[in-house]
Amino acid sequence: MRPELWARFRERFGIRHINEFYGASECNLLFTNAFNIDQSCGFTPLSYRVVAYDPDTEKPLRENGRLKRLGTGQIGLLLTKITKRAPFDGYTSEAASERKLIRDAFKAGDCWFNTGDLVRPMGFKHVQFVDRLGDTFRWKGENVATTEVEQALASYPPIAAAAVYGVEVPGHEGRAGMAAITLASDTDFAPARLAGHLNGRLPNYAVPVFLRVRAALETTSTFKVSKVTLKREGFSPHAIQDRLYVLDNTSGSYVPLTKEKYQQLGYGRPPTGASHTLSTLSGTPHEHDTTA
Repeated sequence: MRPELWARFRERFGIRHINEFYGASECNLLFTNAFNIDQSCGFTPLSYRVVAYDPDTEKPLRENGRLKRLGTGQIGLLLTKITKRAPFDGYTSEAASERKLIRDAFKAGDCWFNTGDLVRPMGFKHVQFVDRLGDTFRWKGENVATTEVEQALASYPPIAAAAVYGVEVPGHEGRAGMAAITLASDTDFAPARLAGHLNGRLPNYAVPVFLRVRAALETTSTFKVSKVTLKREGFSPHAIQDRLYVLDNTSGSYVPLTKEKYQQLGYGRPPTGASHTLSTLSGTPHEHDTTA
């Protein structure tokens, strides 16, 4: 369950113990919130690690041939250790099974199952679920988890729903954050106030550069927001009829991304090099404790 809904869900339905759990049919361990820890999918006595990863390749990062383990509060890829006590039975395809295994991860001969999920260690062998690996992107050399940004947007009262994704920007590495949002109150929607709200809750690199205001967000048959079309359409006002905003570093606010602004920023022509404009749209750097 999304962390920002946890307290509201408990209060609305009068549930004293929310026993969230994490598992999968092919996974060799289970987390369960037996100790009633807020915003946690639980505890496990079995062996696991949370490690640094590359969102472009979706693989764990190695330093000197070994994986880098992350500490409490850091978001990383969840691996589970394969042992006689916790075996991995595999898929019907041997090749598919092998692709899920990470060998020689921390020492020669060890073997770990790659869950493909991002979690945040909470200490005492508890974790909080963050995202599926495919729902992350890299910006300013940092990994951005879309669920964390969506939570920050959802905590702004005028916003009813939000979908966050990365978009390619000419002349820049990685993907800039973009959010498609629907409004509960158009009257109260204040872009300047929203920028301040997000800067108080997210690290600088995770604050969306672009906003798209929609009447509704398309969902899949399992009620997940469909981001494929949104990613493909990007942020061009020449192709999108919805209201668009861009984060302006000078004013510290979201300003309308009109066709004229789009041309002014250089997006309407091929990039001319590293002096391309997005440095003016990156927000104000600030210290932020991402473990809070």
